[in-house]
Amino acid sequence: MINKLKNNNNDSIGILGSGLMGHGIAYAAAISGLQVLMLDLTKSQATKGLQKIYQILEKRFKKDFITKQELDDIKSRIEVSHDYERLKTKKIVIEAIYEDLNVKTKALKTAEGCMNPNGFIASNTSTIPISVLASKLINPKKFIGLHFFSPVHKMKLVEVIKGQKTSSETLSRAISFALKISKTPIVVNDSPGFFTTRVFVKYPFEGMAMLSEGIKASSIENAGKKAGYPVGPLALSDEVNIALIGRIRKQILKYDTKNPIGPWDKVIELMVKNLNREGRSGAGGFYDYPINQKKYIWENLEKYFPVLTNGIPEKDIIDRLIFSQILEAISCFEKNIITSVQDANIGSILGLGFPSTSGGVLQFVNNYGVLKFRDRSLQLADQYGKRFTPPKLLNEMAKTKKVFNST
Repeated sequence: MINKLKNNNNDSIGILGSGLMGHGIAYAAAISGLQVLMLDLTKSQATKGLQKIYQILEKRFKKDFITKQELDDIKSRIEVSHDYERLKTKKIVIEAIYEDLNVKTKALKTAEGCMNPNGFIASNTSTIPISVLASKLINPKKFIGLHFFSPVHKMKLVEVIKGQKTSSETLSRAISFALKISKTPIVVNDSPGFFTTRVFVKYPFEGMAMLSEGIKASSIENAGKKAGYPVGPLALSDEVNIALIGRIRKQILKYDTKNPIGPWDKVIELMVKNLNREGRSGAGGFYDYPINQKKYIWENLEKYFPVLTNGIPEKDIIDRLIFSQILEAISCFEKNIITSVQDANIGSILGLGFPSTSGGVLQFVNNYGVLKFRDRSLQLADQYGKRFTPPKLLNEMAKTKKVFNST
């Protein structure tokens, strides 16, 4: 049932941006009983986002998930505007604008100057370090990251990102807000790409790497699904948008120069710049998407990525996909980007589509056997590249026979 909350300033939020993420967050807040003000450059633009919310609500109503009264009540809780001065009563403001530092900075600074000074402000950024954004603000203690996942109305996870100067009070309030709108929060420390994005991209990256090596696309996709992922890495790349993955990649490289260039970078460049194949939302990507028909792997794909007669074992394809994500998760744990084994496991399943029967990225290692996992990583590194080299933490755990403890 829809939460019923009393209407006061503590139960009203402002959202900057009405696009895919902005209107999704607005929807999640409104169905949980909060008053929502959604801002965009023009009221007309914000209204387009509002119509998207109405479409989601109408679908829920037609399926009897909400009553007509609830539908009307939720709609009445959402307002749109272009006037930042209307934020003056808001104690929670969430910025959900596209990944551009200058654009985000301008919006955040304007919002900070208008909103209730006793509130906190958050960014939905998926790649730009929170501390970089916070450095542009007057009061960085009241700034935090709230990284939602698309589609927001279906995805339960929220990554709560602490900046270097984020106060414990702001962290507590951000977690409470996430819980209030029925999301599951995990807490991470600031770093380019944070936890989920760093781990997420390894799956499509490895799929692209194998494609560039001459492994048949259907073999890669089937192995991904056999491993327990909802879709194969190439299909996922199309869904997210290959160009967007490329932009995320550039943002991470901008702030993390130690992140090595890989074969996926050339694949992204070829698909986007040379072939104009950005994914499902464009002219197609690794797949074609005929209207009212089932998608199929693009028939010209092998022209640009010739298949080698000697493939690799399916077990290697599966392990490469899974190990690539787990090794990055261990690296994040080693670097203190994420400090909770439980949060790492929950985040990987709810936010990344990691095989749910595994218990999560770090629990997978426990189940596999830490020493055995380390040794298999060394095999993969020897056969397929240094990116599979075990992090120091994994080597230490293998020697001391420790496991990832969630307590």
